[in-house]
Amino acid sequence: MDYKKIGNKYVLRMDKGEEVVKTLKDFCKKEDIKLGWLKGLGAVNKATIGLFETNKKEYHTLDLEGDFEITSLLGNISRMNDEVYLHLHINLADEKYNTQGGHLSKALISATGEFIIEEINGEVGREFNEEVGLNLYKFE
Repeated sequence: MDYKKIGNKYVLRMDKGEEVVKTLKDFCKKEDIKLGWLKGLGAVNKATIGLFETNKKEYHTLDLEGDFEITSLLGNISRMNDEVYLHLHINLADEKYNTQGGHLSKALISATGEFIIEEINGEVGREFNEEVGLNLYKFE
């Protein structure tokens, strides 16, 4: 991975073989980014995406393998228990131009990944909400 900081934004390039979620999380930790949002595109050959079933309060995951274009990756950065917390969603297009998407758990770069992180000055935490079954923003 390589990057350049411009104002409150970071422009990142991930290389073949890098795992997207881990790399982004490690980067935010290194740069001490506590709040922000990100977007990205690129190519992956393995990914795990998920869907939260609200009635059961549980995630269902789908493992994908093959050639996929990241047509959109969006997410936010916050903190939970003083650790980086990423909430990422992704859309992936396969060789037949069909798309699948959901919550991103992991993805392996197959060619390159290009991401922009915008840091927001401040901090917002998260807290588990029993009623919903998710870690929600906690405003103090």
